[in-house]
Amino acid sequence: MPQSADKLTFLRAWLANPLRVGSAIPSSEKLASMITSEINPRIGPVIELGPGTGVFTEALMARGVRQEDLLLVELGDEFADVLALRYPDATILRTDAARLSMSSLSRRRYHGAAISGLPLLAMPPSKVLRILSGAFRLLEPKASFYQFTYGWRCPVPEAVLRRLDLKAEKIGTELRNFPPASVFRIGRRTI
Repeated sequence: MPQSADKLTFLRAWLANPLRVGSAIPSSEKLASMITSEINPRIGPVIELGPGTGVFTEALMARGVRQEDLLLVELGDEFADVLALRYPDATILRTDAARLSMSSLSRRRYHGAAISGLPLLAMPPSKVLRILSGAFRLLEPKASFYQFTYGWRCPVPEAVLRRLDLKAEKIGTELRNFPPASVFRIGRRTI
């Protein structure tokens, strides 16, 4: 699908449900490069939450992650259909990321990282808690969860980080994305 078709898919999905999609356009390749900068094939399988049309997915594959090692969790049928065509060897779960658990997986294995394109700022803290809790149950002990936000601070409330014993660190801000976006690495505090 050409880039203009991706933009149209995003715009339609955003107009239909702006709180679910979070943006009227896909993230830039520059932001995709930043959010995947610490990922490599040795890290193991990767979870991607809210992949949309696959901008971050492409960046993961450019870093050497194989399609077979990708778990793409996408609630929107308009995006999941595109992902299924583009990445036939990836595992695609058509579900809400807040319902993610080991039992949702056909291949039960731990993952080396999670990348999230979900609009956490538009979600209540209780849902953010369920998303991170479910994701960290699928991650290796030293694995990180990477999240971008259009804000300057971490989009995960401090109370959620404390409850899950997590810490957040800003990796950087990509000013060439529209709108500019910051990337955070979230990991277990006790590791």
